[in-house]
Amino acid sequence: MFHRILIANRGEIALRVIRAARELGVETVAVHSTADSNSLHVRFADQSLCIGPPPSKESYLNIPAILSAAEVSGADAIHPGYGFLSENAEFAEMVQHSGLGWIGPRPEMIRMMGNKIRAKEAMKEGGLPQLPGSEGVVQDERDLGRLAEKIGFPVILKAAAGGGGRGMKIVREKEQLSQMYRTASAESLAAFGNGDMYVERYVERPRHIEIQIVADEHGNVIHLGERECSVQRRHQKMLEESPSPALNDKLRERMGRVAVDAMKKVRYNNVGTIEFLPPSAMETCTSSATWNGRATSRSRSSRTSTATSSIWASASALSSAGTRRCWKRAPRRR
Repeated sequence: MFHRILIANRGEIALRVIRAARELGVETVAVHSTADSNSLHVRFADQSLCIGPPPSKESYLNIPAILSAAEVSGADAIHPGYGFLSENAEFAEMVQHSGLGWIGPRPEMIRMMGNKIRAKEAMKEGGLPQLPGSEGVVQDERDLGRLAEKIGFPVILKAAAGGGGRGMKIVREKEQLSQMYRTASAESLAAFGNGDMYVERYVERPRHIEIQIVADEHGNVIHLGERECSVQRRHQKMLEESPSPALNDKLRERMGRVAVDAMKKVRYNNVGTIEFLPPSAMETCTSSATWNGRATSRSRSSRTSTATSSIWASASALSSAGTRRCWKRAPRRR
């Protein structure tokens, strides 16, 4: 058990960590920019240190300043929360090399899950079935045309290093492939510094269901149930509901078991998410299609043509050092 942890984050994220640490009897150190000196997480922590001016790159993304704050405060470990540096494998390694504990996935896990192609390969090795798609990076437009013909239209182009819907294009006709590929690759290069793309079959109007995974350092993995995340706008979730109204007990148990088994096989640690794409025909309790990255679901539909007798899966697990996107029911107004 750590005696004192530094929280490399701010706001509500840091407050959650402070509350959990207090329940465990662990002291907390808050870091903050000059603009956040009066924030709640600064007031509630046992210690606080200013690490820079308001711009995030000069404070919450300033690795030397955070490591110096940990040394000055006598912290045993760093908790990055989520966002900022939580998925930065280099930061995790620097924390460990400094002799501090890292409260998050191992650096190799962050690297693996941070690249969707590597994550697809890892999940395939872990036994998670895949959506039809490219085995790796699309090499060029000719390679893309061959793969799309093999997969069958519609297909979806996705950024290997991407997320949040950026660098993602749905292609329904062969004539659109080249232009969509160039556009998506340029978007990915601008957003992530990496223009690599891969292609998968596009699932029409599936549901988007996530299974939350928690894994310790001793190989124990559990899941905390599912979240229905099908209500989206521009590939971004707007509402999460738990439990999902689309699943029956048999399918819920199967999805949870598949997710846990896959994470055990890749030796995942800490908190992560497996995202499933069941077709909306799940209301008829047929089967499911599993996960295709973090932003591929669409509106609900009565369409049944995508339901099959197998579970499909595509890409990865989203690593996070803290609980992500916890959904709470709003109080009912009287």
